[in-house]
Amino acid sequence: MAKLLVKLQRYFRRKPVRFFTLLALYLAAGSLVFLHSGFTGEPTVTGSQRSPGAGEGPGLPYLGVMQLSRGFKAAATMPEGGRRHGPWFKSTSKEPVERGKTGDYGSTRSRALRGRSGREKEEDRARYIGCYVDNTRRRTLRGMSFFDYKKMTVFRCQDNCAERGYLYAGLEFGAECYCGHKVQASNASESECNMECKGERSNTCGGVNRLSIYRLELAQESARRYGSAIFRGCFHRPDNVSIALPVAQLMLNMSVDKCVDFCTEKEYPLSALAGTTCHCGFPTTLFTLHEREDEQLCAQKCAGEEFESCGTAEYLLVYQTQVQDNRCMDRRFLPTRAKQLVALASFPGAGNTWARHLIELATGFYTGSYYFDGSLYNKGFKGERDHWRSGRTICIKTHESGQKEIESFDSAILLIRNPYKALMAEFNRKYGGHIGFAAHAHWKGKEWPEFVANYAPWWATHTLDWLRYGKKVLVVHFEDLKRDLFVQLQRMVGLLGIAACEDRLLCVEGQKDGNFKRSGLRKLEYDPYTPEMRKMISGYIKTVDTALKLRNLSGVPDDYYPR
Repeated sequence: MAKLLVKLQRYFRRKPVRFFTLLALYLAAGSLVFLHSGFTGEPTVTGSQRSPGAGEGPGLPYLGVMQLSRGFKAAATMPEGGRRHGPWFKSTSKEPVERGKTGDYGSTRSRALRGRSGREKEEDRARYIGCYVDNTRRRTLRGMSFFDYKKMTVFRCQDNCAERGYLYAGLEFGAECYCGHKVQASNASESECNMECKGERSNTCGGVNRLSIYRLELAQESARRYGSAIFRGCFHRPDNVSIALPVAQLMLNMSVDKCVDFCTEKEYPLSALAGTTCHCGFPTTLFTLHEREDEQLCAQKCAGEEFESCGTAEYLLVYQTQVQDNRCMDRRFLPTRAKQLVALASFPGAGNTWARHLIELATGFYTGSYYFDGSLYNKGFKGERDHWRSGRTICIKTHESGQKEIESFDSAILLIRNPYKALMAEFNRKYGGHIGFAAHAHWKGKEWPEFVANYAPWWATHTLDWLRYGKKVLVVHFEDLKRDLFVQLQRMVGLLGIAACEDRLLCVEGQKDGNFKRSGLRKLEYDPYTPEMRKMISGYIKTVDTALKLRNLSGVPDDYYPR
């Protein structure tokens, strides 16, 4: 045996290429054996099979595979009615799972009851509307879709669809999430939505070619998307439509896509559908997009797409295209040195960077900072490198709360945010960067409790100190700024001594997100606050609320108090 090994060693020294070739073949064979062993014992499924090469498999990352098209195009080649199954599908039953069979009625009924119980808990953000038939060739929900064959939950699907402005979220096959603006299929029996969610055994996530569909009550209507366009709503036809929306085109075969593409080509940010006429323009004082109408008034079918609405001659269905509205994009330093220093003060995580973005667009002048953050400078905040006393910027970002620091400023915009949201946002920033997220280990480890213990008191003292030592303080609640951006931004710009141009503010509304908005893809699916933390924070909220009211200001918004 030893002689044989010596001969092999001498041979491979002379032929190194053959050695590495054999080594590669050995490793490849080992990988195939490992994969095969991982798939053994899985149930066989009737119907067409899908290869793991299609993008799903045991090695999927936590976020799953994202499909950003309006449907799952890869599935279009499958036979009608065929179900996408694969060896990653696992069942609690040892029997083969056959299409059309629900198995034991008792277990199906118990899963349905558990799912119904879970749905009742979701009522505040979504309403379950039923089990629906799905088709791999023509999807019931035709917006974004994504899969996670390890950790899919009802909340995660709802949150992702709501984040992108869709009205409906549907779960299928225990691990697939589909979003859409319309449900384009017939109802199915509730017993056919019988598959447990992969990441939440107590809830139901559809079935084989069956969707458990929810209507998202809290979806931001102003952020609803249709492909690349953002849905803005249904609006009454402006008095002088030819001036308010200067470009128009008759389209007998009208669809949302055709009108959006036409206005995009003409380089207008608004696309308004009026039956068979497509209008393009900008949001102006003649057409502010502030007075929305009931969408049913715009619910006239498109001539070119039966499942879409195209508005009427009186009520326009408006979408925002991908064309950038450049009326509010110019920014510069102040032409003369500012006589007063205005602070943009907030607790960390309260939306200061977002407020700076809005102020820069609304005024056309750069904002400065008490600190220096290179990542913000690289994202376009050119006032970041100036000394905060330079006088070249319209206002100064600061998180300081000491008497000496506060009295350095002549006036201030004090931005206050719900402490539960602000603490989580700052924790994410501290451990994940401006648009990143803290790791799961940080939330579950000692870092989070220590962070809350140290930062929660600061949230209260920051506001109290600015109310006490600030010379001229304008209080703005982050939640009010999100809810009514136009009015709140007018107040902020007024304190800065700038005459607010309404068309410019309307332009800001269409570009409000900026570069530092976190995606909803990795929002926590559990409450990180313990009862003890909540008790402590509630006390701080009451203290701040009392302090605001003593100064004849409105107290904190109702949603600061946990339900």
